[in-house]
Amino acid sequence: MAEAPSMGEFLKDSPRNWGKWGADDEIGSLNYLDAGQVLRGVQHVKQGKVHTLQVRMCDPAGDPVWPGRRGAERLMVFDEGSWHGDRAPQFPGGLHYADDFITAFLQGSSQYDALGHVWYDGQIYNGYDANTTIGGLSKASVLPIAEHGIVGRGILLDMARFRGKDSLAKGETFTHEDLIACAKAQGTEIQKRDILCIRTGFISTFYRDGATEFYKDFIEPGLTYSPELVQWFQNMEIPNLVTDTIANEVTIEPVSGVALPLHCALMRNLGVLFTEIIDLDGIAAESAQDKQYTFLYVAAPLKVVSGTGAPVNPVAIK
Repeated sequence: MAEAPSMGEFLKDSPRNWGKWGADDEIGSLNYLDAGQVLRGVQHVKQGKVHTLQVRMCDPAGDPVWPGRRGAERLMVFDEGSWHGDRAPQFPGGLHYADDFITAFLQGSSQYDALGHVWYDGQIYNGYDANTTIGGLSKASVLPIAEHGIVGRGILLDMARFRGKDSLAKGETFTHEDLIACAKAQGTEIQKRDILCIRTGFISTFYRDGATEFYKDFIEPGLTYSPELVQWFQNMEIPNLVTDTIANEVTIEPVSGVALPLHCALMRNLGVLFTEIIDLDGIAAESAQDKQYTFLYVAAPLKVVSGTGAPVNPVAIK
């Protein structure tokens, strides 16, 4: 196989939104979700059903994370056993309590990427110098996203059911045209400024088949790059891509061999927010029954100063 081109060469004609919302912008396509979009999302609350979309953290089965990262680890600090000795704190009235802490990659659970999370050719989103990432993101961190919040019309695109599968296969790809066809088959339509929630079923295989099988010959299913797909995201003013995979796109673009080009074309160049490792199985099963695939989507990642990303528990309200 020929050597993969550099990202700069591969995306040399890709559109950018740098400067569109000003030289100091750090939230990118989140700017599309104005008050009107919030109210549009509210109109899709029909049943009062609530779905929380975060995968569980510190699960005894393990946490699905990008290869090389560790899942969250929880450690008890105080519990009833602490009072079996004589070193535990004493409170008037005899109160006992439990306390614990976790260590975790900020992108080690359901999470939002900061727009400065990926880059090439020495520049992150909006043209900021990549040196602003040293020691923590002083530009385009997750903090401005967290302070703004994400609220709008969400649309579920159940690609696994659309293709008649429990889950897509490793490396299986789809395009924006497939997303449009999936929506049509569901009786819905992708509209401008929708938050796209794409279910592949892949994260569920981690819990079903175990970590060894999940990471064997690791390559995720997902969207695959094309100039037409990137232009579609631009024309549709998509603010947020949400998936039940770790990286929101097929790991290696099958034609060019480039790794994760949509992270660069969509996030770095257009400012599209990426939300990953999301549990869409429950809402997908319900939507297959009630045929409601649109909802109010509400999310706010943790306000981590200078963070490259942060955990989140999005809420879909139908």
